[in-house]
Amino acid sequence: MTVSAMEQAVLIDAATVLYALSPDDPRSAACQEHLLDLASGKSRGYVSAEVIQEVVFHRMRKTQNRAQSVAEGRGLMRSFTVLKFDNEVLDTSLRLIEQLPNVRGRDAIHAATALVYSITKILSPDKDFDGIPGITRIDPLAE
Repeated sequence: MTVSAMEQAVLIDAATVLYALSPDDPRSAACQEHLLDLASGKSRGYVSAEVIQEVVFHRMRKTQNRAQSVAEGRGLMRSFTVLKFDNEVLDTSLRLIEQLPNVRGRDAIHAATALVYSITKILSPDKDFDGIPGITRIDPLAE
């Protein structure tokens, strides 16, 4: 599976979305700016199915508003291309967990999704993505 080589493809990490959805967080504006750039088509934004699940889960916990949380998940689906979470992504995530001590859980799934779909950039404030071969992290908080 690959994304068109002509695109400036960027996989979006859940942390970027969660900061953007938290207006009281000092990281919110920077993350919102990056997401708006991607949604406007300056580059092509992708999310894994697991990113949407993670965002909805955390937003339900934080806001206690189930309908709003689901609406935010659907908003991500409308704004960005959702990539499948299949056996190839799962197997790649397990290999990353085996081989890289800083990679685990959902981050492994996000990174594996990028790798399986040949996306080399991930938009994330999470430094754990820095050591993953084939992935370049774009820090939405960097000036």
